[in-house]
Amino acid sequence: MHDSVALMLDALNLTATGTADTFTAPSLRMPRNRVYGGQVLAQAILAATTCVDIDRPLHSVHAYFLRPGDDRASIDFSVDRIHDGRSFSTRRAQAYQDGQPILSMIASFQDRDAGLEHQLDMPTDIPPPEDLPSAAEELAALDHPMAEYWSKFRPFDIRHVGGSLYDVVQGEHVANQAVWMRTHSSLPDDPALHRAAIAWASDYTIFEPTFRRHGIAWAAEGLKAASLDHAMWFHRDGRADEWMLYLLESPSAQGGRALGTGRLYSRDGELIASVAQEGMLRVPR
Repeated sequence: MHDSVALMLDALNLTATGTADTFTAPSLRMPRNRVYGGQVLAQAILAATTCVDIDRPLHSVHAYFLRPGDDRASIDFSVDRIHDGRSFSTRRAQAYQDGQPILSMIASFQDRDAGLEHQLDMPTDIPPPEDLPSAAEELAALDHPMAEYWSKFRPFDIRHVGGSLYDVVQGEHVANQAVWMRTHSSLPDDPALHRAAIAWASDYTIFEPTFRRHGIAWAAEGLKAASLDHAMWFHRDGRADEWMLYLLESPSAQGGRALGTGRLYSRDGELIASVAQEGMLRVPR
């Protein structure tokens, strides 16, 4: 198993504290000691999932990032069992450090059921991931702590279609982009774990259509970006250790905030999940 994937699985291995519906978990280390938002979101999802019947998979989450987390300290999670109906269950999960909430999330779970079926089709003109460079290949020549983290310590292999924007913006300055992603090595066959891992990955690149539209690279001096909220709808089962295509766009940016939306497809074209996030963006003038 790739070391970064093993570290992700350690972070997703929540420990019950002995008090009902409460858990604790470690954080992955980050270059600036701030907890990665996708990590705490994935952990909160698993905390809520632990408190639901196994036959009711997660179908939606709505989360707010309230405070920056410190990756040098563990994170505590508490779950409230808000409602259990005939088909749906609702849980609230909150993440804390030093007694202060850093994330608040509502999650909904549903029995598997038959119903109407349709989806927006995946584009057919996207190059396959094997034809695109990995982050490690693109960042090998950059001597920067964030470049080292992105290339070596993220558990996901992320490959940009049409050029990346790590140090410079490659490709057109448009408010959309596509990336392929999957974990560097295989994950256990647990659908709940794969949903959490997909949520983990969904936060990596959702700012990038806004950056691309305005010609801003991640390495831009003085750039500040922070997730404010994150919503996901899980439509079908998917595997985070198999290639997924993430189609992203930014419908609007204003007032120091930007909205990003995305659709995640399996390689064979099934729509796995939809994503929306608003973030705070500060760009020096």
